[in-house]
This record gives sequence, structure tokens and C-alpha cells, in this order.
Amino acid sequence: MTYYGGKELATSFRIVRGNTIQVAEDIAEASYGFQAASGSRTIGQTLVHIAVFYRLQAHMIQSGVTDLTKVNFPALIGAITSEEDTPRSKAEILALLKSEGEVFATYLEALPESKLAEIVSMFPGATPASKSRLEMLMTVKEHEMHHRGQLMLLQRILGLTPHLTRQMQERMAAAAAPKA
Repeated sequence: MTYYGGKELATSFRIVRGNTIQVAEDIAEASYGFQAASGSRTIGQTLVHIAVFYRLQAHMIQSGVTDLTKVNFPALIGAITSEEDTPRSKAEILALLKSEGEVFATYLEALPESKLAEIVSMFPGATPASKSRLEMLMTVKEHEMHHRGQLMLLQRILGLTPHLTRQMQERMAAAAAPKA
């Protein structure tokens, strides 16, 4: 018996995705084309990347791959890049974040412990040489949090205060307020 399984992973992922959706809602649609540097993703492309990146891990589980040298990463990454490059409105990107997030969370909830415990061999020379599927699935959430951090920095560049910062400031102000 584990203490952290598919249901817990799904709950955690939904919290992360909810915060990403809030970031996406806080950024004006006119800024979705903003690109911090040449060769980097726009805000809109980053949000779409976040929305569909889970498909890589889902594909590996659904196909039963337990050796990463057997995965056609160029094809999988190409499909994700194609999604990123498809023009979408803010409303369409928000809908994609919501729908794809729920697809993945529902998928995670249904994974049995035996599937999460499967061991996957990494690329030659990788450290560690293998990981459990649970560890690999956790990288989807970590990957999203990494890109959300980038988006929060872009919010600051655009003159916005990210919602997580606003919430922390509100908690600090409430804690500092004189007690009645």
C-alpha cells in the first residue's frame, strides 16, 4: 500500500492546473502574443504547451512502453509543437487548459497502484537509470509549475502582480492587522 497514489496525484494536479488557469485569466488577451526573447514561446504558446504536455506521459503509459529508448520522441514533441503553433484565442486556450487538465486528472485517478509502481528504463547514462511511473507522472505537474513560474515572471514584466503573490500579501496584511 502506498500513501500517494492516483487519486492524490489527480488532486494535486488539479490544484496546480487551477493556479495556471488563474494566471491565464489574469493576463490580457492582447498580451498572449508577447514573447520575452526571440526563439522563446509566446505566452499563448506556453499556455498551450502546458495544456497538452501531459499527452507525452499518457502515451507512454497507454502504449505500455517501459524503455524510453523505444519512444519516438521527435513525433510526440512534433505533435505538441504543432498544437502550440495553432492560433487560438484566449477563450480557446482557457477552454483547452480546463478540458485537457480534467482529462489528465481523471486519467490519473483511475490508475491502479500496480501501474504507478511499474519501472521505466531511462536513456543510457541517465541518473537514475530507471524511475517508477508515479515519479514520471509527477514530472507533468513539476513541468507545469516550471512554466507557470515563467508566466508569473512575464506577468511582472507586463506590470501585473501574480495572483499567488496577491494572496500571500493579503495573508500577511491580515496577520499584521491589529486584533480587535
